[in-house]
Amino acid sequence: MLSVIVPVDLGRDTIWRGKPSRILIVDDTAANRDLLIPRLLREGHEVETADNAAAALDRLVGGNFDLILLDLIMPGMDGFELLCRLKSNLHTRHIPVIIISALDEVDSAIRCIEAGAEDYLPKPFNPILLRARIDASLEKKWLRDRERSHFEEMRVEKQRSETLLLNILPQSVVNRMRNGETVIADRHADATILFVDLVGFTSLSAQYPADRVLEILSMIFARFDDAVATHGLEKIKTIGDAYVVAGGLPEPLSDHTHRAAELAIEMLAIVRELRDSQQIDLRARIGIHTGPVIAGVIGARKLMYDVWGDTVNTASRMETFGAANRIHVSAEMRNALGETYLFESRGRIDIKGKGMMETYFLIGRRNTVLSF
Repeated sequence: MLSVIVPVDLGRDTIWRGKPSRILIVDDTAANRDLLIPRLLREGHEVETADNAAAALDRLVGGNFDLILLDLIMPGMDGFELLCRLKSNLHTRHIPVIIISALDEVDSAIRCIEAGAEDYLPKPFNPILLRARIDASLEKKWLRDRERSHFEEMRVEKQRSETLLLNILPQSVVNRMRNGETVIADRHADATILFVDLVGFTSLSAQYPADRVLEILSMIFARFDDAVATHGLEKIKTIGDAYVVAGGLPEPLSDHTHRAAELAIEMLAIVRELRDSQQIDLRARIGIHTGPVIAGVIGARKLMYDVWGDTVNTASRMETFGAANRIHVSAEMRNALGETYLFESRGRIDIKGKGMMETYFLIGRRNTVLSF
């Protein structure tokens, strides 16, 4: 078996837009290979050869070829069978194949073209015609490769844009906007809002360089993001070192109060774990309330999915009037959770705009008390 790999003379003008191509010659006759090799080398191409189909398949495993010149009549697997295998393989089907065969028959040419061959030339071939056919095949491949590369870039960019968009808006909201809705505003009769604030983070941030502050906050919020996704809830936004979550929207959830309670428990565990591992004075204060809200997309340049209403304000007050490392919930939230959890009465507190309210600390799941 003859194999020729010749370095490309980069100073020589090449046949296709200044870029040399890699061509595989598959022919069991050494004289035929020796006839083709010098012509291709003079055009600046890099050439490899194989004297049978099996050797050609081996070459194709590790080689990135731009064109295959293939003989039909070979021992073992013939050229037509090899052509069919190449065109049925996802990794080689894009490589153009020119058949150069002693079979000067119309039926043979048609069969090869139908099987995916780029062209068909009978032996003995005309050198000028062969060069023209090779040029045409390489040009088509170059154009197809460029088109494929362009579509891949578009796909990657679309995926990047999709990821960024889904970091801002829920999937169902994105789908509605794509379907032509220009105003996204919904009233949800039953939703849960959770606020969590990092206690003393402002004073903590004064103790560290800016990059360390950002590192700590990113570490915490990344863990919060994962927890929110795990519990099937919706992150609404961050406000400084505060983090806001909603349950039961934009799609309804029958158990959004329980999911929010489980999330709150996990958030306290996350803060406790990072406090110990990072050796920093880190604590969290969580407030939860449930009730009706309005949710929608606001903004023209920087879109934001947000929530409004008395329920949101009350959840914020639950956090504000709570305590470090505690989950402060309203009477509505406590009643919605039922007997699944244990609670400690906080007593009645004055909530601006609502007067005196009965509130509670969520202690933990029944038989499992939170510890700090």
